[in-house]
Amino acid sequence: MSATDPKTIHTSEEGSQDSDNGDVLLAQVDWTAEEEKRAKRKLDFTIMPLLTLGFFCLQLDRGNMANAITDKFMENIGITQNQFNVGQQMLSLGIVLFEIPSNMVLYRVGPGKWLTLQLFLFGTVSTFQAWQTNYGSFIATRFLLGITESGFIPGGLWTLSTWYTRKETAKRVMIFYFGNQFGQASAKLLAYGILHMRGVGGKPGWFWLFVLMGGFTILSGAILGFFLPDSFRNPHSTFLPKVNIFTEREIHILNTRVLIDDPMKGKKKKSIGLPAFKKAFSAWRMWIHVLITLSNNGPQRAFDTYAPTIVSSFGFAALSANALASVGLFLQIPVSFTFSYVSDRFTRRGETVIAGLSMHLLGYIFNRIFTEINNRGLRYFGVVWTQTFGTFSHPLNITWMSLTCDDSEERALAMAMVIMGANIAGIYGAQIFRQDDRPRYRRAFSVNCAVLAFGLILAIIRYIDDLRTRRRTKERRFSAIGKPPGYAKASDEKSGPEEKVLAPPPSADQPSPVLLGGDLKPTVSNGLRGTT
Repeated sequence: MSATDPKTIHTSEEGSQDSDNGDVLLAQVDWTAEEEKRAKRKLDFTIMPLLTLGFFCLQLDRGNMANAITDKFMENIGITQNQFNVGQQMLSLGIVLFEIPSNMVLYRVGPGKWLTLQLFLFGTVSTFQAWQTNYGSFIATRFLLGITESGFIPGGLWTLSTWYTRKETAKRVMIFYFGNQFGQASAKLLAYGILHMRGVGGKPGWFWLFVLMGGFTILSGAILGFFLPDSFRNPHSTFLPKVNIFTEREIHILNTRVLIDDPMKGKKKKSIGLPAFKKAFSAWRMWIHVLITLSNNGPQRAFDTYAPTIVSSFGFAALSANALASVGLFLQIPVSFTFSYVSDRFTRRGETVIAGLSMHLLGYIFNRIFTEINNRGLRYFGVVWTQTFGTFSHPLNITWMSLTCDDSEERALAMAMVIMGANIAGIYGAQIFRQDDRPRYRRAFSVNCAVLAFGLILAIIRYIDDLRTRRRTKERRFSAIGKPPGYAKASDEKSGPEEKVLAPPPSADQPSPVLLGGDLKPTVSNGLRGTT
């Protein structure tokens, strides 16, 4: 990196470049496109597989219970369906209560150490679920699993946001969520085989389901401990603190390109303060995204829990229902990638979220109609459609939301807020499919239609807000007489802090230097805070 004057430069918490007296410095590209491509490829093959593996393990452990109930789990430990729903609520409650505290710890100690520890913790709890014997132990282990899982998803999302530019984020978030989707699908397929172990060692099949998959999660925690780098400031793994995963040149390239894209990523503080909480919790756009999450994830979490049971009610064998319930989840992966590509390549954040919610809603409309039809092939089609379009609106919504954040503090809290919303959705979603409504679940499907329709309306409102704000900002830019596009008049009374910038964000077509430090605010996509 070069500077316009020979001031002493030091590295801050996130590796940003500042002078000793806080003056503004000049950051510019001093590497070739091929160097950047190689460094980014190495980053992709290091960070992405590890975070995706962690999410895969989380979903295996979280989703195993849906597979266990097809193997007489409730009958074996003596609980009813409604009591089972309470246990699912306790899982979500544990996550909600400890989501923000977990992210504050991650922000303090770094993702390398904290995410590694979390895999060990929830892997251990998941394994010991195999020794449940009654309702009390069921409730306790579900709540404890929620506590140990809390913060992992927003922690992973926040970690991605620190290593990648804004333009690259949506695709990486979707790849991260492939771990979730692949975990959901694989758990059901693996369960089909593992549950056939009923009788081995005198134990039920669900006993081996928890033991084997929990053990796999603990092993994966060791893998993260050896290979997951912490940050630009400390690019080493937890178990090998003296081993360099990246060269100094690679760290320089990766760090500087992120700071050029968003200078505020270099302003990470050692802890999250009260002003950051006030800023995050008073932003109405954040709450819109949280409500969209609540609307999408409640029906989805409920449906995923009972999908094998619903398929079994069509007349398929109980264990075969687990394998059949994985088909839509595997189909979801290429569909998700397509939507993510459109969101990233064409900057269509709002449009892809709206399309995803619409397809999800259509799935529940299908299911509600098909409850009146005695054709198991048609009813199974409804299940596959709902699973195919049921999850990916959530990571797209997260990416859309993350672009409204000014700095790493706000981004960390925003990630925690939206994942808290996802788990609050799990609390109410756990009671949608009730014992007195089975096996057709007419009421459940009707409720899901109403909830998804509400979320779709919110997404449309947020999208209209984006269009209006983008148009206003464009008008202000061109009204800056004597200044080229991208330069706002500092004296313009209508200009907010986010418009008082010296240059627009650099791009592949404009690798120009940008000024870092001082009181400058970064521009966001299309030069607008809160839009994409």
